[in-house]
Amino acid sequence: MIDHDEAGAVRPLTLAWVSRHLQDGERIVRTEALHGGITAEMRRLTIGTPHGGTRDLVLRTFVDPVFVQHAEVMLNREAGVLALLTGTGVPTPGPVGVDPTAAQCEYPSLLMTHLTGRTVLDDQGLEARVPLLARQLAAINALRPAERPREYEAWTTADAVVPPDGADAAAWAAATDVIRRPPPPYEGRFLHRDFQPGNVLFDVEPPGLAGLRITGVVDWVQTSWGPADLDVAHCSTNLAMLHGPAWGLRFAEAYEEAGGALAATASERLYWRLLDALAFASGVRWVARPWQEAGRTELTTRAVERRLDAYVTALMDALG
Repeated sequence: MIDHDEAGAVRPLTLAWVSRHLQDGERIVRTEALHGGITAEMRRLTIGTPHGGTRDLVLRTFVDPVFVQHAEVMLNREAGVLALLTGTGVPTPGPVGVDPTAAQCEYPSLLMTHLTGRTVLDDQGLEARVPLLARQLAAINALRPAERPREYEAWTTADAVVPPDGADAAAWAAATDVIRRPPPPYEGRFLHRDFQPGNVLFDVEPPGLAGLRITGVVDWVQTSWGPADLDVAHCSTNLAMLHGPAWGLRFAEAYEEAGGALAATASERLYWRLLDALAFASGVRWVARPWQEAGRTELTTRAVERRLDAYVTALMDALG
């Protein structure tokens, strides 16, 4: 008998598929839903070993029709990237099995190893975490894999930007004009493309901040090749919405302090920062939901929209 929490129950065909990837004598003894994802269902599977021990795996399943139609490309990409990153020093899960077209499972799925640690979204301790995030991202961007990933894709265009209600109209109009320009030239780097606190695991067991360390970086479905500024911009926007605009501005400084290299001019940096920030304008509610589920209930859609507006205005003041 498998111990499920209600949300963590695994569908029968998928359960059978996972079982075929286990070692002799192993069995699934518990399944548990993992919260915080936006595009897919995530579950932790506890595996009982023949000698009475346990180990954990993680199952990603795309069930939303919008994402199912892209699942084959996304899951194959992530499985390939996880294999590519093995041995690089970047703490990532290892791929165990992938069924990108739902040939054997009810829905497209990826099975991978489980990493210790947890996401930390609280304001407390942020000053200690930001340098760790910056160092980890600089290490990712410095990778030079034998196989280069696909070129990055912009997630918005100037014509698609709709400012949140009550936003500073003048600042948003000026910001939109910035991303209407052609992209600046850049030196290509290896990009996670969704590097942000919700995709980074920390070991928070040791008392105090001295033992704080990153134990994992997850969710590699958007891995790309492009300007490091774009990865920095994405983490900066998330920090601004989670913790306030000042932290969005601070992250780029921390990245350079960690040895990362950004675009040479303020106008180039502004372009990439706004290209990311403005892409959130119509999707704040999707970002805020997992933060609320994680306990940040004060981060309502409206509250996050106000922080995004303040961040865009701060970028225009600082770099415009």
